[in-house]
Amino acid sequence: MNPSNESTLDIRDLRVNYLTTRGIVKAVNGVSFQVKPGEVVGLAGESGSGKSTIAHALLRILHPPAVISGGQALFGGQDIMKMDDAELEAFRWQKISIVFQSAMNALNPVMKIRDQLADVMLHHGIDKAEAARRSVELFNLVGIEPARLDSYPHQLSGGMRQRAVIAIALALNPPMLIMDEPTTALDVVVQKDILEQIDLLRKQLGFSILFITHDLSLLVEISTHICIMYAGEIVEKAPARRLFERPQHPYTLGLMNSFPSICGDKQRLTGIPGSPPDLVTPPSGCKFHPRCPRAMNICSRVAPVTTQLTPDHSVACHLIGNGGQQ
Repeated sequence: MNPSNESTLDIRDLRVNYLTTRGIVKAVNGVSFQVKPGEVVGLAGESGSGKSTIAHALLRILHPPAVISGGQALFGGQDIMKMDDAELEAFRWQKISIVFQSAMNALNPVMKIRDQLADVMLHHGIDKAEAARRSVELFNLVGIEPARLDSYPHQLSGGMRQRAVIAIALALNPPMLIMDEPTTALDVVVQKDILEQIDLLRKQLGFSILFITHDLSLLVEISTHICIMYAGEIVEKAPARRLFERPQHPYTLGLMNSFPSICGDKQRLTGIPGSPPDLVTPPSGCKFHPRCPRAMNICSRVAPVTTQLTPDHSVACHLIGNGGQQ
């Protein structure tokens, strides 16, 4: 195998359904993208677009009524979806770890942080002495005084808890981290500190990141590439800077117009009208058409195909390519 591909995540046509009493919810519907070594790939979209479902599917930690109904998730050429329980035990945290959305929910409230850090390492064959040494090293790495290892989660501030969770995710020095809205519950000053710490650690340790958030302005700052998700599908995918400068999908433009600029003239925020669709009975054609200010007749009848604008910029919209001429 080519060494440069050993830590590449390659998601191909991933599909995840939720089996409800009302019918099947296609929460992730044929999603494909890559995260290469050292990259930060962002997944952006409104709540319910399927971002966190992808994260949980990648580590196979989804619970019923969720069902992975198709696709592949290759890491170093090995399909995570085909791993048995023993392979998954070895794979999780050594190859890919995750920082969950709420640090307080991710930490055990009746265990000291020291014990939670050690638990990850002991489970993967590291002895107690090395786990203790590594715990001190990790806390120094994420900018927390090692004396805080003997604290319980409730004794730490929100920012410190999030840093502790990042330390746990880095315990086995995995080549890839999944970060599922890691700064959502924090104030903007702490958010900035955490993001700078994450970026510093990535450059220092060389891991790649799948960064999930609803905040597109955040992703533009930290990501190398961005995938825009709507109703379980990727509608636009491009390098972060290109997406910021030349967004093509009306949904991407709506997200871009939903956050204020800190410079230039004041502008009214427009946002996106309406609500995300009911995925039990989604709209026909393009799922975004009921909310799209530029919808055409074809949009309600035919689902758009993905058009490759450049080798690394794709858009699924009738306004792009032949569809816009009909």
